[in-house]
Amino acid sequence: MQITTGELSGGGRPSEDRILVNTDSTLVVVLDGVSTLTDETPRGAWYAQTLGEEILSVHERARHLDLRDTLHEALTTVAGEHDLVPGASPAATVAIVRHRPHDHMVDALVLCDTPVAVEQHDGFDVLRDERLEALVRLSPDRPVMFDQLHAGQGFRSSGHRQVVRRLRDHQMQHINRPGDPLTYWVAEATPQAAHQAVVRSWPVSDIKRMWVMTDGALAGIEPYGLWTWEAFADACTTLGPQQVVETIDAYERNDADGIKHPRYKIADDKALACIDFGPQR
Repeated sequence: MQITTGELSGGGRPSEDRILVNTDSTLVVVLDGVSTLTDETPRGAWYAQTLGEEILSVHERARHLDLRDTLHEALTTVAGEHDLVPGASPAATVAIVRHRPHDHMVDALVLCDTPVAVEQHDGFDVLRDERLEALVRLSPDRPVMFDQLHAGQGFRSSGHRQVVRRLRDHQMQHINRPGDPLTYWVAEATPQAAHQAVVRSWPVSDIKRMWVMTDGALAGIEPYGLWTWEAFADACTTLGPQQVVETIDAYERNDADGIKHPRYKIADDKALACIDFGPQR
């Protein structure tokens, strides 16, 4: 796989998004450390980096594993080595793409809202985990946040801070809870979350290009509508992924009060990995 990347902090503190690639470029891991509202030092960044490194390590030891088993082993190791406790642990979304050259196949895993997009010869296939978005849509505070921002109250208002906190509390009630019909799953000190990930495989011959991105980069397509999927694919090739994430960030800065596109904060962290198989195919 030929991999190019673009990364940008949402501003104010270091990015909590991470992109890691193994030494022979057959595995790429993209993680979005879950932000907290109170930590002076965002532990989501540490967790994303630590878990990403452990995923690479597991892959190097056992390249044949189902990606869910790879993630499960990495989650178990990180939780054990750092005494992490479910519900009190930092967390991260995870997306993994693995190329198996000898089998002429590509595998992908998505856990929470870090999608993998594939351009095939007949269109685009986007691998998503939509459980968190479905949960957020059920919260009565979501339309309240939208109304406040549409009205011009801005991200720094006490009302916005309060409604974001309520939304986060709503999410935390349903994180990694077996048997809860509203649950969503994320990488945390609950290794069984790995087996709730969404997975898919494709023959390499079916793929033109692939992208792995955090939700901050996805926002350029959905909901901002800066590009269609086709135009986004071309922008990543002609401009490069770094220019793409900078374009999204500039758009957010021009909507600095969230009037046009209500959201949690002015600008999110962004990580984008573009994958091309080139002559290897």
